[in-house]
Amino acid sequence: MKLKKIIDVLESWAPFSFQEEWDNSGLIIGDPEMEVTGIMVSLDATSEVLEEALALNCNVIISHHPFLFKGILRITPMMPEYPLIRLAMQHGLAVIAMHTNVDNRAESLNHFLGRRIGLKEIRILQPKQGYLKKLVTFCPTEHANKVRDALFGAGAGHIGNYDCCSFNAQGQGSFRASEKANPFVGKKHTIHFEEETRIEVVFPVYIESRLIAALLANHPYEEVAYDIYPVNNLFHQAGAGIFGHLTEPLLPDEFLRQVKQVFGLTLIRHTGTHGNPIRKVAICSGAGAFLIRDVGRIGVDAYLTGDLKYHDFQAAPGHLLLADIGHFESEQFVKEILRALLIEKFPNFAVLISEREINPVKYF
Repeated sequence: MKLKKIIDVLESWAPFSFQEEWDNSGLIIGDPEMEVTGIMVSLDATSEVLEEALALNCNVIISHHPFLFKGILRITPMMPEYPLIRLAMQHGLAVIAMHTNVDNRAESLNHFLGRRIGLKEIRILQPKQGYLKKLVTFCPTEHANKVRDALFGAGAGHIGNYDCCSFNAQGQGSFRASEKANPFVGKKHTIHFEEETRIEVVFPVYIESRLIAALLANHPYEEVAYDIYPVNNLFHQAGAGIFGHLTEPLLPDEFLRQVKQVFGLTLIRHTGTHGNPIRKVAICSGAGAFLIRDVGRIGVDAYLTGDLKYHDFQAAPGHLLLADIGHFESEQFVKEILRALLIEKFPNFAVLISEREINPVKYF
């Protein structure tokens, strides 16, 4: 199996376009045409993980964190990433990062964490904006069903909990075929009027090329008329963080004990509990201080994240139980999610989770 087949599956599951602007998800080192001998999944692509992969005949490492974030001007022993780059290049290893594109997808790592602590009615906390477009096309009325179904099949027409959404209007189109044309209807050099259906569908930006290909393959006209418009609506199927409700409210101490058990924690840094019951909970794996304002805006009782600073705790709204559950601890389950996906798609292929990877942060 070639690496590009794995990349296609990962891209379809968590489009790389979902990543944040500062991120570097995707193929970092490797040739998409290379043959894959085995896959190792990890949280970080460290020297220990790469050496473990080599020992177990895995030439593809899929990590959550990219080991390269910024542009490289030179590759010398002075750069911290040099040993990793050299090891990967010498042994033909490929390294793929699945980072904020996994955090921002419709069924993200945060959704997984929310379900583990018993959240219901889970929604995205900070939906993406600028991720939607609208396609408008025109086709003979008797062909509208075929064209519309092709657009739906390519992934267009999803709005919230509904699919196959479109707007359709009847009208009359006109055109005149030149000598070089091969018209589906009408005659050359003669203006033709055709009863047509105007079809409008919204779609996420990452399926644009697939959508246009489906349109062209199923539209009867030689020259297909279509328009694409940017849509500034919030895209609620992608974004940072989640929030939901516990089935039964818990006292703060009970809630924190439950969180410690689910995440395997020895301690939790948190603000004062104030004794208020915990019903509405938000989660952002990794470093989530940037969402504290959003959390306060929607009236959450508790917010779980990592990498919080002193002033984050100090500035938290008085009613909020703000808890730092650790960066590694909040992202540890991403390895299980990625492995389950790959085993489902490639059931006869070796997919291993790194056993040498450890949390770099220690607690005394």
